[in-house]
Amino acid sequence: MSRASLDKQPREVAAMFDKVAERYDLTNDVLSLGQDRRWRRAVVAAVDARPGDTVLDVAAGTGTSSVPFVLQGAAAIPCDFSVGMLRVGKRHRPRLPFVAGDAARLPFADATFDAVTISFGLRNVADYRRGLAEMLRVTKPGGRLVVCEFSHPTYAPFRTVYSEYLMRALPVVARRVSSNPDSYVYLAESIQAWPDQQRLATDIAAAGWWCVEWRNLSGGIVALHRAIR
Repeated sequence: MSRASLDKQPREVAAMFDKVAERYDLTNDVLSLGQDRRWRRAVVAAVDARPGDTVLDVAAGTGTSSVPFVLQGAAAIPCDFSVGMLRVGKRHRPRLPFVAGDAARLPFADATFDAVTISFGLRNVADYRRGLAEMLRVTKPGGRLVVCEFSHPTYAPFRTVYSEYLMRALPVVARRVSSNPDSYVYLAESIQAWPDQQRLATDIAAAGWWCVEWRNLSGGIVALHRAIR
């Protein structure tokens, strides 16, 4: 794995997502074999948005992940650092109040949101620990955090197969469906380098969150972490 390929600056990562914005949702669906829909349903259940809640959806991309919160009667704010993603999202979902912002420097006042969630975006934050602290800052006391992120399969033989898929098959499939397949090489490497479930839980607690817990989805390919402010 190339360490240099992972040490991208925020503008570089944002530019990378700008390039994949047009076909991002389709590509994710294909590469995950449709599992991303199940993972997102788990996020919606974990956030448990109620009518009148204000939910911040960080790294929301085109806003696909924000729509279910609106349908539950909450006010959802999709936030992303990729202008390209926001542009595509605004075109398809003009009623959503998209906001440009970096998770490490959120453009919101303290104690604004009842819930904050980030799906498949925390590992793309240059300083993800600072991002966790920022999400704590903008959450109301008693509010909740939900992080859905790729993780480490718990069954060793499956973990080996999954690693081979990430580094060999994923880039090949991405060439067929993505508008910028080279970006998925970086994404595969970033997934492999990401902390495991316990370490991420420790980092969330260190940022000041309470009652941190997690559960594995799809055998640990994805982990869903929850915490309270």
